[in-house]
Amino acid sequence: MQVREVSKEDALGLSSQPEGHFYDRKASQIKGAKLQKIVCAFANADGGDVYIGIADDKDEAVSEKRWAGAPTMEEYNQLVQSTLEIVPSPPITMEFLKSSLSENYILHIQVEKSQSVHQTSDGTVYERKGAQSLPIKEADRITALGFAKGASSYEDMQIASADAEDVVDSEEIRIFLNDYSPKTDPLDLSLNKGLIDRRTFKPKACGLLLFSNDPSGVVPKKCSVKIVRYETKEDDPERDHLAFAETVEGPLFPLIKKSVERVTEIMSSISVWTTEGAKSMEYPPETLWEIMVNAVIHRDYSVSDDVQILIFDNRIEVLSPGRLPGFVSRENILDVRYARNPKIVGMLSKYKDAPNKDIGEGLNTAFQKMKEWKMRNPEILEEENYVRVVIPHASLATPQEAIMEFLSKNDTITNRQARDITGIKSENAVKSEFYRLRDAGKIEMIPELKGNKAAWRLTGNNLDFV
Repeated sequence: MQVREVSKEDALGLSSQPEGHFYDRKASQIKGAKLQKIVCAFANADGGDVYIGIADDKDEAVSEKRWAGAPTMEEYNQLVQSTLEIVPSPPITMEFLKSSLSENYILHIQVEKSQSVHQTSDGTVYERKGAQSLPIKEADRITALGFAKGASSYEDMQIASADAEDVVDSEEIRIFLNDYSPKTDPLDLSLNKGLIDRRTFKPKACGLLLFSNDPSGVVPKKCSVKIVRYETKEDDPERDHLAFAETVEGPLFPLIKKSVERVTEIMSSISVWTTEGAKSMEYPPETLWEIMVNAVIHRDYSVSDDVQILIFDNRIEVLSPGRLPGFVSRENILDVRYARNPKIVGMLSKYKDAPNKDIGEGLNTAFQKMKEWKMRNPEILEEENYVRVVIPHASLATPQEAIMEFLSKNDTITNRQARDITGIKSENAVKSEFYRLRDAGKIEMIPELKGNKAAWRLTGNNLDFV
């Protein structure tokens, strides 16, 4: 196992760092059962680092003395062995650390976020919540954790309250099979593709979501798309900002199409300032499509909530129920391939005009098209039980570049217009950009326009920029 030297400064930093959602430290006398609990909790949550040999604050008040460790690496053998008894084996790497603070060794265990649900040798499942490793004892919560991590998928759940006919006699499966090759009977397709259970003949959630005439009426979880229009740019809209909210329902493929069409229609009625002037809100069609498809097909259907599309005056936010599955993270989401709902993904790809024809490349396409349109990249956020994708309507150019480009096509620019084209929310921050351009001799304030009508224009020396 690797031994790594760390500086005194770094050792003191690790010794004084507060324990939290991604970090834990314990004295070398820790029992194997307690270490299993911590490692399981990290693997079942978002991963983390545990350092063995660094005492807790409550056991040692002086940070320099917390870096105690063990005199030999062999003394950690029992603890290392205890991690091998976790079921299934967690994704971990280990190394020893040494520092001038002590001649002793510290055991560092890095735990990756796992796509499996792990349990200690006594069969207990733990999950990390803040600085605590908490047991999960309820069977339904353990099942929900498995769904959230992608270890299992709600798409395979049999829906006892529904019938096979909800799938095989639907209008959508007839439309699908019209273009399907080779010619196949609806029942044969449903059985062979795992949309209906062969033993009980009960439909699975995936079959109902894909082909039922009314999925929201037969699937016992919310599975529609809710479109909400807020007439504001605020991060936290108030009730007065709500213009309307509506719900789109139906089988998955037409659900995606109808939702994107409706959002596009709503955007056409929203006027925004761009570097080209006043225009209807517009994004690359591929960006909206791919993000919407991703939200619908990779969401966690065990979470009883709809996909939400929030349309603001300066952005669109798409909320997909469930956290990122397995080893997928915000940092690697554009590089890795993982399908939480493989049956849904596979069946949608067999449509003649498949919504996910470039399987695994959707988000990459969404980001690339924003770049081609010279617009700012979407932002992916992982929240308590949602993945939120924010699509800003702002230029990729720097604020000063955007202002100058706007003035190359328009006589004047106001603070509000500059905020629209730059994505800057603060009036004072925009004023600072104006002042920098003024100090550089590029723009000037129009003397006769004051107060709310204040505006800027190119200076005489920069009219050749037009």
